Amino acid sequence: MRPHTSSFTSSVREVVAAIPKGKVATYGQVAALAGKPNASRAVGMVMSHNKDTKAVPCHRVVGSTGALTGYAYGDGTSTKKQMLEKEGVKFKGSRVDLATSQWMPK
Repeated sequence: MRPHTSSFTSSVREVVAAIPKGKVATYGQVAALAGKPNASRAVGMVMSHNKDTKAVPCHRVVGSTGALTGYAYGDGTSTKKQMLEKEGVKFKGSRVDLATSQWMPK
């Protein structure tokens, strides 16, 4: 039997799947786009249980300040940073430069 996936979880996965290579979205931004603007922590929980990183690129979700707040694969946030840099995401020190790299869906 497959576990039940909530509509919020499905919405979060759809939003994150749409983040293009070279861009990031914040947890709060994903929550708002998924219909629950105050659920950024819940987005983090959904991302921490993501098993399909190719279809749902959870490394493209960052904190509201551009901080790399966690990554469950490889060496954690250092792996996340390497992946984002390889995709062309710009950084200011250890944080993503949201002014240039934040995704703004139409």
